[in-house]
Amino acid sequence: MDTATIILIIGAAAALIWHVVATIMIYDNLRKRGEKVSFILLRLFSTGYAARYRELTRKETGQTGPLFFHYVFSINAVLLFIVLAVIVRGF
Repeated sequence: MDTATIILIIGAAAALIWHVVATIMIYDNLRKRGEKVSFILLRLFSTGYAARYRELTRKETGQTGPLFFHYVFSINAVLLFIVLAVIVRGF
C-alpha cells in the first residue's frame, strides 16, 4: 500500500469516528429532551433520530441544529475518503 492510500484510510477512520460521536450526541440530545430513543437500536434508527433532531431544533430555534450537519458531513467524508482510496489504489 502506498502512502496516499494509507492517509486516505486514516482519514476515513477519523471521519467514521466523528460520525459515531455525532450520532451518539444526537441520541443524547434527544434523550435529554424527553424523546423516546433506544441506544441498542441506535445503528438501525440513527437516520431517523437525526431527522427528528433536525425537526425539533427547527421548531425551537428556526434553524437546524449543528449536530445534524456534523452527522451528514461526517458520513459523506467517510464515503469520499473511501472512494478516493479505491481510485488511488487502482480498483
